[in-house]
Amino acid sequence: MFKRNTTPTETSSQPVQAVERITSVLGSGVIWHGSINGSGGVRIEGAFEGEIALRGMLVVGETGRVTCPNVRANTVIVAGAVRGNITTQKLEIRSSGRVWGDVVTTAFVTEEGAFLRGQIRMEETVELELEPAPDSTPSEAAQAESIAQTSSQIPVVSEPSAPPTDTTQKLTRKKKTDA
Repeated sequence: MFKRNTTPTETSSQPVQAVERITSVLGSGVIWHGSINGSGGVRIEGAFEGEIALRGMLVVGETGRVTCPNVRANTVIVAGAVRGNITTQKLEIRSSGRVWGDVVTTAFVTEEGAFLRGQIRMEETVELELEPAPDSTPSEAAQAESIAQTSSQIPVVSEPSAPPTDTTQKLTRKKKTDA
């Protein structure tokens, strides 16, 4: 009567999608003018003015202020303020979020209290018109190792008093004096 089901269900046979994650943060005290391009997740808590074309997630935090003619990202979550048009596959405006601009999206979520002044056009698919992803992107580990090798090859000028004999000591001492 209460026998456990041993056959696999339909949901367990489906592949699990990778969770998007934030890889870069623009802090609340930072004001940035420029562009954000590439792939990965970005969280903006400060002020940003410029262009955003992101293959990944963009989160505008409660203290975040974005002014951009056209924000393009796979997923956009707004808890702060965005002034500009948004083209995305999924847009979520939180209760503290404010958007001034037109939206083109395939999925739209909003909380009570959210603000949007503009038009929403929902499509079956949205072309973000991002630059093509490079075919062979090195892994994060390979990039970190490359940076480590490069930094160990940088000559360090030692101070006149008793120079250290080890390269790592030179780098450590140099960092301490710069900080």
